[in-house]
Amino acid sequence: MNRLKELREDKDLYQKDIANYLKIDQSNYSKYELEKVNIPVDYLRLLADYYNTSIDYILYRTDERKPYTKSIMKK
Repeated sequence: MNRLKELREDKDLYQKDIANYLKIDQSNYSKYELEKVNIPVDYLRLLADYYNTSIDYILYRTDERKPYTKSIMKK
């Protein structure tokens, strides 16, 4: 199952709900879930924050659902 769809359904949301959040048409969002077109990075960032996960999880680069912890960079 597509991770975007899985995350959305876990929150009992419809495609139109997420499309409204991203300020796009539901038909465009559907193409992202069906992997017919690549999702823009800006939308990936928004969705990762919304679902409290990482972009890597959405893109199947990890199976760890928790977001990365933010670290303080030392100079």
